[in-house]
Amino acid sequence: MTPIDDHPLRYALVNELHARPFPSVGAPAHVVYLAIKEPFDAANRDRARDHAHLCDLLTRYGAAIPPGDVTHYSGEIGRHTLKWDSHTEFTTFLAYAPGVSARPFDPAEAEVFPSDWIQSAPGRRLAAVSIRIEDLPEETETILPLIDSWFVPESLVCTWVLEETAVIATDFRIDSAGQMRFAVFAKPGTGQGRIGRIVQRICELETYRAMSMLGLGRARALTQTLNALDPELTNLVALMNDDAHPAEDTLHRLLEVSTELESLAVTNTFRFSATAAYEAIVNERVEVLRESRFHGRQKFSEFMNRRYDPAMRTVKSAEVRLNAMVERAARAGELLRTRVDVARQAQNQKLLESMDRRSDLQLRLQRTVEGLSVVAISYYAVSLAAYAVYPIAKEIGISKEMAVAGLTPLVVAVVWLALRRIRNGVGH
Repeated sequence: MTPIDDHPLRYALVNELHARPFPSVGAPAHVVYLAIKEPFDAANRDRARDHAHLCDLLTRYGAAIPPGDVTHYSGEIGRHTLKWDSHTEFTTFLAYAPGVSARPFDPAEAEVFPSDWIQSAPGRRLAAVSIRIEDLPEETETILPLIDSWFVPESLVCTWVLEETAVIATDFRIDSAGQMRFAVFAKPGTGQGRIGRIVQRICELETYRAMSMLGLGRARALTQTLNALDPELTNLVALMNDDAHPAEDTLHRLLEVSTELESLAVTNTFRFSATAAYEAIVNERVEVLRESRFHGRQKFSEFMNRRYDPAMRTVKSAEVRLNAMVERAARAGELLRTRVDVARQAQNQKLLESMDRRSDLQLRLQRTVEGLSVVAISYYAVSLAAYAVYPIAKEIGISKEMAVAGLTPLVVAVVWLALRRIRNGVGH
């Protein structure tokens, strides 16, 4: 075959498909997970700080330091295996090790991530998860007392997953150590890869749930602002039909409201778009668990439907309302600008009519002045011409008065024709 040059990104794109494998976790085991996010503008954060924070942790355990441009890492830190990932808005640390503590969800297990190291993170803790993995006994109902003692019954989720391969239980509450607890009971013989996928789905579910619900705070704050702007926008639209209020003043205030709404849209568009994307991931993660009911207990899908979906509907409602108000303000602005333009055109028409009337008046005055000018010029012209005609008139026996009388019509005609010619020349 004739050799063909590869696209420069071909291998990098293929390697990306295999860059983040699922962890391999057996039972029993414990997992500690941490997600860190910058509070503001996380998508444009300095990722070198994320790498430095990872290196700080690895240095404490004497582990090898990865290159500065990596976006994922996997290695050993003491008796734990660490899996690190850098995402668009956050970074995640997942540490797991075989065995479980005698005390369920012992806070000491989370000390794989030292508290002072967490405090120095380039961001804030978004999610912290503690997962306890045990073998599922043959009599499955025997785990119910354990689950009831570990979690709050009111919000307890306990369900079969992956064709009844394992049972997951949680109450989606944060305990006194700052961890959200999950219990996984895997059937004996379940492969480490499958348990690893369950662990990964649990961590992703909690992280993307938290990320998507960041939009809820924005939506609530936005709703308060819109509640203040909505009556004012409605009032401004109503004033459009009130001739007592100048349209230009109304348009000025309407443009201020429209500018504020556009600013709100620009500020919140990314967060609302991200919320929609994260919500889709959460729903997909719940779906791929392929859950079924465990001894009549609540499933993930039911919990999300009752507790999570209303929050997402609130975000969507705020986004729809904001977009609707932006469109209302834009339409009202266009209508009001049209009204102002029509009013200005009417004023311009009246101004042109007034100018026409003044032009007609000036023309009449000019003609009057021209008539007077003919008389005045003719008077002086006759006086001058008389001096030239007197000697001739005296020689032929014509009196001075008769000479002036005969000369006057001729001079007036010449002056009139001369002024007319001058006016026509200026007109052209």
